[in-house]
Amino acid sequence: MRKRDKTGFWNIPNSITVGRIAAVPVMVWLLWQPASATEVPSREICIITMAIFVGAMITDIIDGYLARKWGLVSVIGAFLDPLADKLMVTATLIMLVPLGWLPGWIVAVLICRELTITALRTIAVSEGLVLKASLWGKYKTASQATALGFLLWHHPTKLFWVVDINAHACGIAIMYVALFFSLWSGWLYLSQFFAHVSSKNS
Repeated sequence: MRKRDKTGFWNIPNSITVGRIAAVPVMVWLLWQPASATEVPSREICIITMAIFVGAMITDIIDGYLARKWGLVSVIGAFLDPLADKLMVTATLIMLVPLGWLPGWIVAVLICRELTITALRTIAVSEGLVLKASLWGKYKTASQATALGFLLWHHPTKLFWVVDINAHACGIAIMYVALFFSLWSGWLYLSQFFAHVSSKNS
């Protein structure tokens, strides 16, 4: 059996990650067409965009699992994996604003939080501190992804052809939960960083 290449770029985990990045402009294009014409995306478009987004979130878990299982963890993979996730989420958040499906201030807060914590992690490393993903951060990621899935679904539908579901209302409600987790986890990361810096200087 041929040995898996642990140094080559195009291994399966990296290929999956690149596929997620390639899906970002497709998502933007699908949502931009109706947005530019001030029209609501059709149910079919919503189903496609939701499927792309959910697929990206699922493969985000799969590629990391495969990289660890097969010993294919690399610096480029560690860079591309979170990048692909942030690109997909950020692009989707931004594209929902012109559609009127998500308030712009929520998107601004969420993006500013991500930029702040990303910069903080970089500075923390130089201070000898690794800010690992917290449980609250994982809650943020899960609730945000769930909210975006419902918002992309958008159109009212029947669950199992019985229960009426207002996908948009569900998405907005869950997004407020994600906003809380986002701000709270961000505050915890900041507190951990400043506590570490203060202990070093004391």
